[in-house]
Amino acid sequence: MPKGNILLVDDNKSVLSALEILLSSEYDNVKCLSNPNLITSELRKTQYHLVLLDMNFKAGVNTGNEGIFWLQQIKENHPDLSVVLITAYGDVELAVKALKSGATDFILKPWDNTKLLATIRSSIQLSLSREEVKHLKLKEKELKRVINREEKFIIGSSPELMQVLKVVRKVAKTDTNILITGENGTGKELIAREIHRLSNRKDEMLVSVDMGALSESLFESELFGHVKGAFTDARENRAGKFEVANKGSLFLDEIGNLSFHLQAKLLAAIQNREITRIGSNQSIPVDIRLICATNKNLPELVEKGLFREDLLYRINTIQIEIPPLRNRGNDILVLAEFFLKKYTYKYDKPALKLNNQAQDKLLKYHWPGNIRELEHSIEKAVILSENNILKADDFFLNPLTGCRNKTDSLRLEEMEKRLILLALEKNPGNVTAAAEQLGITRQTLYNKMKKFKIG
Repeated sequence: MPKGNILLVDDNKSVLSALEILLSSEYDNVKCLSNPNLITSELRKTQYHLVLLDMNFKAGVNTGNEGIFWLQQIKENHPDLSVVLITAYGDVELAVKALKSGATDFILKPWDNTKLLATIRSSIQLSLSREEVKHLKLKEKELKRVINREEKFIIGSSPELMQVLKVVRKVAKTDTNILITGENGTGKELIAREIHRLSNRKDEMLVSVDMGALSESLFESELFGHVKGAFTDARENRAGKFEVANKGSLFLDEIGNLSFHLQAKLLAAIQNREITRIGSNQSIPVDIRLICATNKNLPELVEKGLFREDLLYRINTIQIEIPPLRNRGNDILVLAEFFLKKYTYKYDKPALKLNNQAQDKLLKYHWPGNIRELEHSIEKAVILSENNILKADDFFLNPLTGCRNKTDSLRLEEMEKRLILLALEKNPGNVTAAAEQLGITRQTLYNKMKKFKIG
């Protein structure tokens, strides 16, 4: 049967019965109303592609003004919906008035079945075309927000990175849900983009959402979308990230930051594979490949009652752990050279090189901020450089992280533990302040406290 939902509105029940019999054999969803006052509520409940509307409802009245009134009401709230007016009292003037008010077509009673079916078919096709155009415009608007960003590459050849990419190639062609874990700045989003690039969905969108930057009040609107008038600032319909990512991939970064009660809403969308925009009752099916990332220990959060166990199982079919930069050996220098070229070009500097002492300093540094910290360090050195050679002194690295020399590893760990204990002692009960004093992130401090069993 042709696609399309039809609403029939006529106070003559014989007419409704005749139309229902005719159209039910052609379309799978035909609804009849004898009271036009129910039109508004019915259109809120169900998405229709055509309204076949009588023009006169009161006995003895044949001006068609009632039909024009209801036509205008429908078009005001559903401008893309096709409305075909039907009446036993038609003339050219009334037909022109109806078309000017937004009617798709005008049919006289008694009707010719063949002509009626042809009119309905073309009117429904018009609605579907408008709906498709509207969806494409919404998708285009979201595309502009995410497409125009700097292209980034996965750089390096260390065994640790090669092992990660080996797993990526294995899982990319599947539709399985993936959880990417690792410290801040290790390149989790780059791995997510590589998974999408190698997947069967590569021609569709990869939509990224930073869950850590998403306020609770905007969570549903951002992920599920909203309809016009759903809340004060909802001035137009908006597709959520799930809808925009349909047929493609959805990347939820920092999912460990999502509050517990919002996790249930996310889980429902993932399980049911459908969403409902705020202010609407209509469910929208979505077909996405889900990729999540976090720098937190989710099993530990589950034990503490801060993360739903069922959500963890749902997002964690395959887990990929990204190694920290300090474990990637010579990749540090490869990345440093890449960033060096990038920022000498950006700031119009002459070609710069790292001398041996600078290279040695970069290799021995612990890099708590990983690749992101390395990039910022290179950028700062390029900006402040006065010569063509960058020396060790040109890099202002945090001395609290120490060096990476394996022979000094035990002594380094002891030093780290003592520094952490000292910072916590100076900032009792304030982990954030202790982390700032140490020059590391709060999450890195938590990880080190766990490592050294500091309660």
